[in-house]
Amino acid sequence: MNLVDVPQVLTQILGFLLMVWILRRYAWGPVIGMLEARRAKIAGEFKEAERLQGEANGLKVRYDAELKTIDAQARQRISEAVAEGQKVAGEIRAQAQKDAAARLEGAADEILREREKAKEVLKQQVIGLSLRTAEKILRQKLDDPAQRKLAGEFIDEVGALR
Repeated sequence: MNLVDVPQVLTQILGFLLMVWILRRYAWGPVIGMLEARRAKIAGEFKEAERLQGEANGLKVRYDAELKTIDAQARQRISEAVAEGQKVAGEIRAQAQKDAAARLEGAADEILREREKAKEVLKQQVIGLSLRTAEKILRQKLDDPAQRKLAGEFIDEVGALR
């Protein structure tokens, strides 16, 4: 009993070598070519992905810079608006103070005019009282006590007018 059948082993070795030679000649090249093409395609996709990643990073940096610029412009506009508001508020305050001063001045002038009118009225009343007193004195011949009494009445009348 022979465990190994030599002719059969030689046939299998020969068949295997023939199959390897046929596969190498007709199938190995296309399979290797297909694998190489697949490797090149994957490498190209990786390069494209890296390129797109670089572009995306560049765009992100650019957009971040633009956002900072827009933020800075917004802050500047807000500060300009605040400054303009403060300027307008100052102008309004100044105008209000000017108006108040003008009204106070007008009121002071009105008070002066009224005071002058009151003085003129008082002067006219004093003149009238003086004339009446003089007229009474001239109509009557008064002795000293009567003159004193008449002068007291005159003073009382002047005091009552104030």
